[in-house]
Amino acid sequence: MPDAAQFLEAVQAGYTFKGEKVKIGRAMFEGQVVPGADVYLPLKTMNRHGLIAGATGTGKTKTLQVISELLSDASVPVLVMDIKGDLSGIAAAGTSNAKIEDRSKLLEITYTPTGYPSELLALGETQPGVRLRATVSEFGPVLLSKILGLNDTQAGLVAMLFKYSDDQQLPLLDLKDFKKLLQYAAEEGKAELEKEYGKISTTSTGTILRKVIELEQQGATHFFGERSFEVEDLMRISDDGRGVVNILRVMDLQDKPKLFSTFMLQMLAELYASCPEEGDLDKPKLILFIDEAHLIFQEASDALLQQIETIIKLIRSKGIGIFFCTQNPMDVPASILGQLGMKVQHALRAFTANDRKTIKQTAENYPLSDFYQTDELLTQVGIGEALITLLNEKGIPTPLVHVMLNPPRSRMDVITEAEVHALVANSKLVKKYNQEVDSHSAYEILTAKLQEAAEKSKVEVEEKEEKKAAKEEPGMIEQVLDNTVVKSAMRTAANTITRSLLGALGLGGRSKKKSWF
Repeated sequence: MPDAAQFLEAVQAGYTFKGEKVKIGRAMFEGQVVPGADVYLPLKTMNRHGLIAGATGTGKTKTLQVISELLSDASVPVLVMDIKGDLSGIAAAGTSNAKIEDRSKLLEITYTPTGYPSELLALGETQPGVRLRATVSEFGPVLLSKILGLNDTQAGLVAMLFKYSDDQQLPLLDLKDFKKLLQYAAEEGKAELEKEYGKISTTSTGTILRKVIELEQQGATHFFGERSFEVEDLMRISDDGRGVVNILRVMDLQDKPKLFSTFMLQMLAELYASCPEEGDLDKPKLILFIDEAHLIFQEASDALLQQIETIIKLIRSKGIGIFFCTQNPMDVPASILGQLGMKVQHALRAFTANDRKTIKQTAENYPLSDFYQTDELLTQVGIGEALITLLNEKGIPTPLVHVMLNPPRSRMDVITEAEVHALVANSKLVKKYNQEVDSHSAYEILTAKLQEAAEKSKVEVEEKEEKKAAKEEPGMIEQVLDNTVVKSAMRTAANTITRSLLGALGLGGRSKKKSWF
């Protein structure tokens, strides 16, 4: 039977790393904190992604907050998805109390209330902060087709429309541009496009248009457009050397999973496309925390899941790590779950037979332990405690440990409206991105083209009508000649002239009988 000394030795051997590391808490054995059994996170492997899971109220969000603070102190920028609205407190200093002081003594740390350099971000107009936008062109035909859930035929038509827009220099900036191009391809421009690019199915254009409208109804109108957000602005370091914590407040997106998936996929794709290959750095360039991660998966198509899986696999080499935060590890597809090197598991509840089955499945995802009965421990972990395992520098999982976590030093509550407005007012990025821009794009160009065609067609119709009218309406001479009286007089005159001519020639009239006298 292992004892505390053996446990301490195992923890120290498993959580001693070369390079920069941060202390997240202290290991527990048989329900007690073991002095000296400190648990560290090696910054070098933080780009191997991670999972924070556990039942409601077990402290997942506060764990996310603690890790964000540790990364910021290590000059690593962070992007967190604030779904519930309780992460904005990172921007303000916390307050101490008896529980925090007791925990700090057990962990042998000094609790210093600290606010962190923060930037508030927003997808739409409902929340204050830096507006995040992307153009339709930046999505490209492949990504846009996956977001809309198109089949191969429809995706081929979207690719054709993008090619046409490139050839004709039609900027696709917002959904208004793309919808106008769809309508043009289905109606007035169909013959032009089919001549150059192949047949266009009106059924396909109608289906795509309906899917675009569905996306608009979830608020995508505010996301597509200019000015497009530059992902480099997520990787800023504050003047005091700490990484900036970017807080994307998306409290109204619970009912808009398609928009959330659209944003996340575009963000990951843009990060992957714009960041150079880095390999394994001493510390990551950026860490993303996706709270309530089930929102990104619950309505995702197979093609979309495959795209996310591909990006998760490849983005590590760019020095970027992604952490999913969810209630149940089973919310994350197995193909993606297998890519997550660090796992922080809070307590699970066993109220039903299905719950117990889930707990057993969850326990099987963790390394075997000589010190814990994992499936039993999962239901006994206290608030602010978690089971942790991660990858060391050699890519080997560390021993599974039951950890009492550091308390957050920032506020464990939301910031006030006045504090929100103060952050926004002092933001340089708000001044950069929050001005409305409506550039001359495909919508205006095609509208002008259609108006010009309509005016030209109108002129041609008028000219044809004038020619037709001119041909049908008789002139003055024709009107005179067409008069019946004139016609009769002309016939009489013509007969008289003819008889006179024939008489002069001796051919006309009746021959008179010669007299015998």
